[in-house]
Amino acid sequence: MDATTREAMRSALRGPVITPEGAEYDEARSVYNAMIDRRPAAIVRCADAGDVMDAVDFVRDHGLELAVRGGGHSGPGLCLVDDGVTLDLSPIRGVRVDPVARTAQVGGGCTLGDLDHAGHAFGLATPTGIMSTTGLGGLTLGGGHGHLTRKYGLTIDSLLSADVVLADGGFVTVSETEFPDLFWALRGGGGNFGAVTSLTYRLHPVHSVGVGITVWPVDHTREVLRWYRDFLPQASEDLNGFFAVLAVPPGPPFPEDLHGHRMCAVVWCWTGDLALLDETLAVVNDAGRPAFHFTTPMPYPALQGMFDGLIPKGMQWYWRGAFFDRITDGAADVHLKYGENLPTDLSTMHLYPVDGAAARVGHDDTAWSHRDAVWSGVVGGIDPDPDNAGLIKQWCVDYWEELQPHSMGGSYVNFIGEDEGQERVRSTYRDHYDRLAAVKRTYDPRNLFHANQNIEPKP
Repeated sequence: MDATTREAMRSALRGPVITPEGAEYDEARSVYNAMIDRRPAAIVRCADAGDVMDAVDFVRDHGLELAVRGGGHSGPGLCLVDDGVTLDLSPIRGVRVDPVARTAQVGGGCTLGDLDHAGHAFGLATPTGIMSTTGLGGLTLGGGHGHLTRKYGLTIDSLLSADVVLADGGFVTVSETEFPDLFWALRGGGGNFGAVTSLTYRLHPVHSVGVGITVWPVDHTREVLRWYRDFLPQASEDLNGFFAVLAVPPGPPFPEDLHGHRMCAVVWCWTGDLALLDETLAVVNDAGRPAFHFTTPMPYPALQGMFDGLIPKGMQWYWRGAFFDRITDGAADVHLKYGENLPTDLSTMHLYPVDGAAARVGHDDTAWSHRDAVWSGVVGGIDPDPDNAGLIKQWCVDYWEELQPHSMGGSYVNFIGEDEGQERVRSTYRDHYDRLAAVKRTYDPRNLFHANQNIEPKP
């Protein structure tokens, strides 16, 4: 992008255009994953939907590469393109809650924390992810799962409408009755179809929740997983619990003698009667005596922010995901093997339940194609030291490859690494891929929005 083009872009847009010679550039191009080091020709901090429309027109008409950034949490850094233009939606960050209708309209640059805070004042929430710093737009477009999934479904199951800037620069509001083909595709199809400047969600009654953290020595992994796989799917949908292998963090509520020890764990969220929290979680002893068990009532936004300080922006990250309809004994062996050999203290594996309310949505109702999955797993190699990037990546790849024979073949699209190839995208969408490709042809026939886990337009 030459100087004349840069100045033309600045003249055309309301929000600031940040380029490599500017003092803000390095901060503006930084994302959650410090392993990503891309240098866009320009980062446009879009002031509003009109700015996004003008920016899309400018990028398209000048033949430039385009990426869209919401919260910047994309593991493979798909919100940045070298020598192209990133549309940064972070200034579009308002939240409006209607407590009577139980809805919330949020800007495309909002994070989970923005929505959680606004809804909490009214005792309301939407099921999203597990870290408050995650961008709502990217999480939602991929499907979205977290602490409330068994109770209220995926994030897309509470999505009522969205405002979208299309590849031709046009603006549409999509819902079940307006542009229903595009609305279907947005619910799980990722950022393939346009830049989403606003989302409207259904809210659910959630204020304070019961939180539990149970950890067992890592050599109990097989026994704990056998108990967990039988217990949780038949438990009340008020109870959510994701399984993890981890190193115990050095701080409260964990006792000092456990800090740094390799463990297996379940992190619980209880949306039922808080007086029944301890009684409900007494069953953890059926898996073997825990090394540590902690329960407390907690405001829902506090649970959502509980891991923010543990894994802040700026870590080295490499992750891969997979769906599972069961936890086999062979998979339990793999989790034990790699849980005993975590390469760094922050590296981990999570199994998120996606059954309950999420499983009752019809297979063809949204682009999410794994309504028959019971768990969505992710292996994450994490460390602050760039010198350990190769180590954590290799551990993650080896772990993931040994799990593949026990998986369903696809992955939550937000857990796919950049280097996994087009077949991984196809296997994630399964029989929905061709339908998504047809929607892509309708709304983005030249594949302007391709900085994502790309769905190519149907020929």
